[in-house]
Amino acid sequence: MTSRSPLVNRLAVVIGAIVLTAIVSMATTLAVSNSIEGNATAINLAGSLRMGAFQLAARSASEDPVENTDTLDQRIEEYEDRLRDPAIIRSIPRTDDHPLVEQYKTVEYGWANQLRPSLESHQTGAPLSAEMITTVESYTVEVDRLVSMLEQRTEARIDLLHLIQIISMVFSVLIVLALFLDLKNRILRPLRKLVGIATAVGEQDFSHKADLKGSDELAQLGQAFDQMTSELALTYYELESRARQKTEELEISHAALQVMHSASRGLFANHDLCSGAIPMLQDLEQLLGIGPIRLFLHDKESAEPVEAITTATPKRPFYCRDHHCNACLVTPEVYDEMPLENNDGRRLLLPIRTPGQLLGTLEVWYPAEKGLPETSRRLLETLTDQLATAIFLEKQITEEQQLTLAEERTVIARELHDSLAQSLSYLKMQVTRLRRLNIDGEQKPIHDDILDELSTGLNSAYRQLRELLATFRLKLDTPDLATALRKTIDEFSERLGKPVAFEYNLPPQTLSPNEEIHTLQIIREGLANAVKHADATDIAVKVVFDSPQVRASIQDNGKGLPGGDQPVNHYGLIIMQDRARTLGGKVNVRNRDEGGVEVALTFVPKSRNLIPTETTPA
Repeated sequence: MTSRSPLVNRLAVVIGAIVLTAIVSMATTLAVSNSIEGNATAINLAGSLRMGAFQLAARSASEDPVENTDTLDQRIEEYEDRLRDPAIIRSIPRTDDHPLVEQYKTVEYGWANQLRPSLESHQTGAPLSAEMITTVESYTVEVDRLVSMLEQRTEARIDLLHLIQIISMVFSVLIVLALFLDLKNRILRPLRKLVGIATAVGEQDFSHKADLKGSDELAQLGQAFDQMTSELALTYYELESRARQKTEELEISHAALQVMHSASRGLFANHDLCSGAIPMLQDLEQLLGIGPIRLFLHDKESAEPVEAITTATPKRPFYCRDHHCNACLVTPEVYDEMPLENNDGRRLLLPIRTPGQLLGTLEVWYPAEKGLPETSRRLLETLTDQLATAIFLEKQITEEQQLTLAEERTVIARELHDSLAQSLSYLKMQVTRLRRLNIDGEQKPIHDDILDELSTGLNSAYRQLRELLATFRLKLDTPDLATALRKTIDEFSERLGKPVAFEYNLPPQTLSPNEEIHTLQIIREGLANAVKHADATDIAVKVVFDSPQVRASIQDNGKGLPGGDQPVNHYGLIIMQDRARTLGGKVNVRNRDEGGVEVALTFVPKSRNLIPTETTPA
């Protein structure tokens, strides 16, 4: 074999040739064996036809003509069934011009037209005539010739089977010999050369060359050996270059760690993720040559992660609470140059987690042609740990603020109930006692007017006090505002007798605990008014974030406000206005054109820490 194909291909060709030889041998053997299957049975049956013919003739001459007529006919039918037995039919070729076919037809003809008519016409029990004996002998001669031809055909097939097996064996031996010769010339000799080169390299002698020609694996290995010995002299320079590169990476890592360390205090002290994290992330982008970086928080109220931070965007993010802050804004030209998905960028997603809880995901974009070194990846993983701690502490602080606020309001409600509420109740009792006194005379009208004013004032003060107590006793005991609002919606849906529509899309951590409790109370007051006073059948609540404002609205299809004014002696709307002013916003109450009333609260959440930077120039 002089093929210059790779070793695997040559071995595949050899194995394929052997397998093909075996398949051909087995297939032809199977075909030949199938062709002679049943021939032994056919030969035995054909041989029994000879004896059967003589037996029929002998029984026709010896049997009692009265008792055994039916027996002779039966034996003739049995003999004819053996003549047409399927085993004999299968051993006969399917072609009409084959000698074996012609011989079988001759036997059938002799039986059907000579022997059987002679047997049927011969009188049972009478001696055989000479013509009858001649017919039987002539018939058996033809049967003998049929048996002989079947035996010859079977022996020829067996000889063919032997020949095929011998040829397959010889061909397989030749293939194996050719394989051994090829392995000796193309594997053993090159291997000896390569072993010699390896030994010389071990002795620091790089002058030996394999000089193997060809395109197979050993030739490629020899070329690789030659290239290796040529490049070993350059190893020192490559190692020096790698050492320099590692030094630069360590310096970058050191600078990045300093940035993260210096920014960690602000990150934990500001209690504002955006203002605390963006400067640090932008410094890391400059040091590591990456960016932009985005942070997504996992909110159980949202099926998808919610974006909370981005270091670069051409448009103000929807979650931005401070429109005076331009820390993340860049010009479109700068943004188009960043390594994003449509600009040959690659994305790395890192989980932000604490033990047992996934808080968010850090999305880092970096140039595809430069890649992201392992040291940079480890730095980013360290960053995710810091962010996880900051987010966890922020959530913990928020929960503590909610708890502290709830405790303070509970104390105030208890003090109001124990002091002012009891005093007002006492005054109402005294007014009732005065009404029961029958005071006559000229002062009675004045006396009655004074009592009416006192009663009206006390009732109004008592209603306001009850509303204040209900307000102070309201606790935000759920993890977030969305859950508390859903519970409120369920409560008023039961009171209304049908579901209250609800829409909510505030980003996480948009409101402080105090803002959440005021927003919740205003919505509760609006729902209470709609259920108690408006005779509404459909109520819808919407709480949406239209950066930088939060808008909460309660709409009903009730009877509306008379003349667009507040109900007389109803101070719920006044308290809502006071709460809105506390939030730095306002509440608008108006009759809707399609019927009913809309109570709309709008305010801007208070930004705790601003980043007064300008848009990044191009």
